[in-house]
Amino acid sequence: MNNGQLTPSQTTELLRRLEHSPVKKLGQNFLVDANIVRKSLELAQVCGADTVVEVGPGLGTLTGALLERGAKVFAVELDKRLFEYLKSNFGENENLNLVNADAVDMPLAGLPPEVSDFKIVANLPYAISTPWLDAVLSSGRLPKMMSLMLQKEAALRFAARNGSGDFSPISICLGEAYEVLAPHKVSAACFYPKPAVDSMLLALKLRPDAHVFNSRTKDLMRKVFSKRRKQIGSIARNAEKEDSRTLLKWLESSSLSADRRPETIEPPLWRELDKIVCES
Repeated sequence: MNNGQLTPSQTTELLRRLEHSPVKKLGQNFLVDANIVRKSLELAQVCGADTVVEVGPGLGTLTGALLERGAKVFAVELDKRLFEYLKSNFGENENLNLVNADAVDMPLAGLPPEVSDFKIVANLPYAISTPWLDAVLSSGRLPKMMSLMLQKEAALRFAARNGSGDFSPISICLGEAYEVLAPHKVSAACFYPKPAVDSMLLALKLRPDAHVFNSRTKDLMRKVFSKRRKQIGSIARNAEKEDSRTLLKWLESSSLSADRRPETIEPPLWRELDKIVCES
């Protein structure tokens, strides 16, 4: 068994032995920098008593570090060949619970329903970052800390504030549940193969007043932001009947100016929309 800490050459050799070529559509860029591994655990404030959900363990770089720290790890890996490798390499460790599944379908990696005190460490492919995060926020159990490796574009969107072009429904939902800490830039040289885009580590700390939006509200927010260049009053008047009634009630009750555009509206006002939807 190795501890998951691999250099680029060791990663290349292991992939050769496994007869596995990194799958681009699965975002298989394997972490090969021990400093970034340590930073990932540091940002999530992982200690030996923690329960940690890991998404996309790949070759086990973060898995090994988490297990060495004494954490109990629940990991979800979609790739069958990598899943089998992880089982053979770490399977004897009683602190590892590993499932072969899509992380969007199983965002908490089979974490037992009675466990509410946990953290998440994840190296997320861009294609699933938003639906996976939405699934976590909708799971009914929020991790107290998250350390997410993301493509830069996704990290900026998650951390965006109103008034920014990156501001979106996921920015609102995440920001109303978590305090977004300072992001950490990660060089492409920290991965094998090197990705064509920049990456960032994003640390998230659960807010004491964390708010989770109703699924109907999120659907309505997505419809509103699909017309983000229009004014909110125009969007409200031209929406489908029920949506229009809800949005117009929101504008009136919150004294929200009809000439505002969605990306300029402050997050607390979106909470007001959620309250109206839940009461309707």
